[in-house]
Amino acid sequence: MKTSDFDYTLPPELIAQRPLAQRDASRLLVLHRSDGRIQHQQFSDILDYLQPGDALVANDSRVIPARLYGRKSSGGKAEILLLEQLDESRWKALVGGKKLREGSIIHLLDGAGEMSGVAAEITAVLDGPQREIQFNQPADSWLYEFGYTPLPPYIHETLDDAERYQTVYSRPPGSAAAPTAGLHFTPNLLFALREKGVIFETVTLHVGLDTFKPVEVTEVSRHTIHTEWASLSPDTARRINEAKLAGGRIVAVGTTAVRTLETGALRSAGITDSLQDISARDAAGETSSMCPWKPVSAFEGPTDLFIYPGYKFRAVDVMITNFHLPQSSLLMLVSAFAGQETIRRAYKTAVAEKYRFYSFGDAMLIL
Repeated sequence: MKTSDFDYTLPPELIAQRPLAQRDASRLLVLHRSDGRIQHQQFSDILDYLQPGDALVANDSRVIPARLYGRKSSGGKAEILLLEQLDESRWKALVGGKKLREGSIIHLLDGAGEMSGVAAEITAVLDGPQREIQFNQPADSWLYEFGYTPLPPYIHETLDDAERYQTVYSRPPGSAAAPTAGLHFTPNLLFALREKGVIFETVTLHVGLDTFKPVEVTEVSRHTIHTEWASLSPDTARRINEAKLAGGRIVAVGTTAVRTLETGALRSAGITDSLQDISARDAAGETSSMCPWKPVSAFEGPTDLFIYPGYKFRAVDVMITNFHLPQSSLLMLVSAFAGQETIRRAYKTAVAEKYRFYSFGDAMLIL
């Protein structure tokens, strides 16, 4: 399977540069997997598609102000994007700037562009621009004072309200990017879904490197997805499983919720080693003895689940998602869920109908 199989042409003007004034006023493309039928709705119409007893499962991770600006000891500019906290002052990060080797020091700038007194030492050189860095002060004491919200590189406009890059239900901080499918929900819409009998549950996956890293290999199966920290609590797992056994559907809000739920299902199936190559093992029939549905098990820790066509979904019945970048692992995941040709036609329709794409764009409901 080639990475180029997941390419498509997108006019630049369809890349949403700012969120809509009203979160749930975005458009909603409803895709029916059974027959490929497409409907065009508004996101608030999702009330008509979710049923009493369904379990709506969202990622509640909160974006941290992970973009930091600084200067090298030589005076040259440097930039840091925090990816994963290792302890109170040690992080994995993407580091931009020339000649940033082990032992290099970056002096961080405060909100006024002056030296802050906080410095980061590069303690290890990892893959590509990744570095392990050690701050001279615990991050909690200064991060929210002069860190910046790390908007994706395809957004070129300034965000006036940083809360618009957070879901309304975000809680534990830790992500370098928002789980954007959840940006469409408003408190009123969530209350209306509850009144209808839809169960709302949250899991946590702190979004990291692969949001920014394209699939660069020719063969999809050779792409290495980086691990991200995820959590599914015992109480949440129990309520999700009870909803499914009572006849409800598991509705995942976004690809990060999908990966968390499917990791939980694979854990319940007894698969506890690396999940990187599960799609290949599924396609090869090595997991054919597994039943179509598996209950989700509670877990906390890293997941390296890479979902692409061939993967057998064990937990998720319905998916809510945004429109993703060409040749991205996220587009591969939704193609695994709905079928490559079905997604290709849906994206072609979305372009023709001038849907708004990517983080601040419109949504798709895959039934």
